[in-house]
Amino acid sequence: MKILSVSPILSVNALAESIDFYCNVLGFDLAWSWGEPADIAAICRDGVEITLIHREGAKPAGAAHIFLNVTGVDDYYEKLVGAGVRIVVPLADRPYGMRDFRMADPSGNELSIGQAMEQG
Repeated sequence: MKILSVSPILSVNALAESIDFYCNVLGFDLAWSWGEPADIAAICRDGVEITLIHREGAKPAGAAHIFLNVTGVDDYYEKLVGAGVRIVVPLADRPYGMRDFRMADPSGNELSIGQAMEQG
């Protein structure tokens, strides 16, 4: 058995608003949506897929925290700050060897985004 990928599932308060945020602010693409009206959808970027769900009985919205390992963290951070994204923890070098920050989506789910610092 080999694990090929992991795809987090985030409960959200409003699916359409969340799709708009992830696509138009964070730069993801809508991969698919299901239901009429849609109550589940997936957004993708650079081989990463995140499922967004808004349906009766789903876990409470805003309860998740995921980490995205990226390149160009400084430029991405500036873009998100300029777009008015709610920053929970500002961008900084961390003692654990990462330069990262934490932001929240409109439902309160938190995304830590960072890149490894060069070891000197």
